[in-house]
Amino acid sequence: MLNIKSPIPLYHQLADIILAKIRSGEYPAGSRIPSENGLASRYGIGRPTARQATDLLVRKRLLVRKRGSGTFVCEQQKELDLFSLAGTTSAFHKKGMSMTTHILKKIRLKSIGHDPENPFSNEKAYFFSRLSMVEKIPVLIEDIYLHDTIFTGIDKMDLSHRSLAQIVDEQYYMQPIGGVQNFRIGYLNGKKAQNLEVAADTPILMVKRFLHFDQTKNAIYSELYCRTDQFVFSQTLGGIDDER
Repeated sequence: MLNIKSPIPLYHQLADIILAKIRSGEYPAGSRIPSENGLASRYGIGRPTARQATDLLVRKRLLVRKRGSGTFVCEQQKELDLFSLAGTTSAFHKKGMSMTTHILKKIRLKSIGHDPENPFSNEKAYFFSRLSMVEKIPVLIEDIYLHDTIFTGIDKMDLSHRSLAQIVDEQYYMQPIGGVQNFRIGYLNGKKAQNLEVAADTPILMVKRFLHFDQTKNAIYSELYCRTDQFVFSQTLGGIDDER
């Protein structure tokens, strides 16, 4: 029941109760939860408080309102941990998902224009771009830059169906020792939007990833564009426990 003496707002307490019922399976995916009037009556609160609770869960994409029908539990999105140092391939494999990767731009040594956030700004770096798809749905674009001296010869390798981390480990005897990631919300247009099959007004999770190695900092820099309407992207904090 709700505790009126708690410093936690009543609507937040109610949202936590509903969330617990979703997680326990009492309110399974696709099921209709009690109406706001029903929640208000059951928990001895006003309808506006019940409305606040359901609003909170709707914003978190745990509930969805259907006009004329009521409020329903959303189908839970699959969660992918793409942002640990373990990387992308292992994240899909751990979830038992069938992933295919397509090279959008073949790897080549190129001059990088001025970009204050890119560690290879105004220098040369190996660059390639790839698209990851799950069950034929595009979910992720990665633009990847690699140090030109440390990764000499990588442009001669076939990267289309191989783990980048495996190549770095087996061919260059290197593993990342740390890194930094910046997160923001953005929007895409042009070719990237077409490849991810999103509209110009669809919010995209954009990540800038800097990987450090014993040999040098920022040896690999990536720009990730993540489609969040199909998956929840999470992050594990800690060291490396798998390969990318």
